Amino acid sequence: MFCDEKLVSPGLDLVRAAAGTKFGTVLADPPWQFQNRTGKVAPEHKRLNRYGTMKLEEICALPVQDITSDPAHLYMWVPNALLPDGLRVMEAWGFRYISNIVWHKIRKDGGSDGRGVGFYFRNVTEILLFGVRGKNARTLAPGRSQVNMIQSRKREHSRKPDEQYDIIEECSWGPRIELFSRGKRDGWTVWGNQADDEYRPTWDTYRYNSAALPAE
Repeated sequence: MFCDEKLVSPGLDLVRAAAGTKFGTVLADPPWQFQNRTGKVAPEHKRLNRYGTMKLEEICALPVQDITSDPAHLYMWVPNALLPDGLRVMEAWGFRYISNIVWHKIRKDGGSDGRGVGFYFRNVTEILLFGVRGKNARTLAPGRSQVNMIQSRKREHSRKPDEQYDIIEECSWGPRIELFSRGKRDGWTVWGNQADDEYRPTWDTYRYNSAALPAE
């Protein structure tokens, strides 16, 4: 989900992708590393090692502030267990935390989808942090009536709900960039090693999920 560091550093690659544009909105789904107290990957997350990850310091070091305008909005996905890390990254990127949008993963019948991972609780939610930089950074008019909840069925592992795009496009101005993107989207700049039209998952996903259809 990030550029090939053997060819060029992620930071330099990001600056090149921006091509001098200062973005008003950033959407990011960083490839977080889950670790236990020994510094090793947490056992309950070993089965999720299906793509490359980045250390927290590497994510913090990305020059996101250099490619954003003033004011600007940041939407950043963070796992429940890594909320403190998400806030740290937000600050490192030059944004201050304002609020969040919660994704409630549901079954076809509307009940909570309890197939997610969890050591203490079974996670059926993910958090999309919202932060701003600069003055006069209030959301656009539709944002003032937008509830901070998405309820939809999940698809292949780690893929986020498509509903996020409609919300962001109504509530935040352009130009817009998606970091660690999977595939492309009209009207957006995308960055990451899966940011192309040919992207398909390279791992086995839940048997009831697919890249095209949500889970039952």
